[in-house]
Amino acid sequence: MSRISVSRLAAAVALVCVLLGTASAPGVAQAAAELKPAASTNVSVGPQYDTTHVYVSNEDIDAFVNSFLATFGGKASPRAVFTVTPTPSKTASQYVQTPVGMLSVFAFQTPIPYPFGDERTGYLVTDMDKAVHAAHAAGADVIVEPFDDPIGKDALIRWPGGLNMQLYWHTKAPSYGPLESVPDNRVYMSRTSVDNFVRRFVRFSQGKIVSDDRHADSGVIGRPGETMRCIRIESGFGKMMVFVTDGKLPFPFGRETTGYQVTDLAATLAKAEAAGAKVLFTPYQTDKGKTSIVEFPGGYIAEIHDTTAQ
Repeated sequence: MSRISVSRLAAAVALVCVLLGTASAPGVAQAAAELKPAASTNVSVGPQYDTTHVYVSNEDIDAFVNSFLATFGGKASPRAVFTVTPTPSKTASQYVQTPVGMLSVFAFQTPIPYPFGDERTGYLVTDMDKAVHAAHAAGADVIVEPFDDPIGKDALIRWPGGLNMQLYWHTKAPSYGPLESVPDNRVYMSRTSVDNFVRRFVRFSQGKIVSDDRHADSGVIGRPGETMRCIRIESGFGKMMVFVTDGKLPFPFGRETTGYQVTDLAATLAKAEAAGAKVLFTPYQTDKGKTSIVEFPGGYIAEIHDTTAQ
């Protein structure tokens, strides 16, 4: 069977499954994935280079960075004003490195050009051209083609289901030690989009589905007494948790993009509150541990859980 006919057959299988409402049936998504030719290039570098993108106002950047560091420890890079978009703009920018994950913080001094501000994460890649090709081959839309920034190259991609992320490459390769704990990229997907997204993202990242729980406790997203599907993915880009819901989410769920693992949740929340953060969702106990949602100065919302929650 030719490469083209195999690809078309895989797409047809996926389409029929969606139309029949059986895309999540055991074995169907896997069969479609196996029919589609696998990506040949692993472009990931490591989860310690993945950054959550945080946009705050110029008035809030100091309070946010100081609060986040007081909560998790770590250090911030020197702040500078750059043009980090392919069209004219200016933003104060700095990296924040902590033992539980890294941030790219932006405080724009000009209007933010579209579609910047909607990307949730930045993934360091080994080669920009290969990464963009691999993402496109896996089914991502390249919504901003590669462009130069002050220290390398960037591109923005969008996955089925509406997930935007940045790919970035540095002219001089950075070197960071491993994290104490790898954060979760928390993704919310509809039932109709999730299998298509997961299949394509796993292909691009060359990762694996660690678990696919179809009866997970919805109390962790503010809906106790209900269940949902929760998919865990791991790859060279780190961890991802995919929550499959009907979209009827109580605030602040869906606003958090990253989940951070700590050894002592109560102590961490105390540090966060002392540094000006607000606990939006009091610790919820599951059979695996506790989870909470916190809003930092400037509006950044994050999930925090203890080590047993994973």
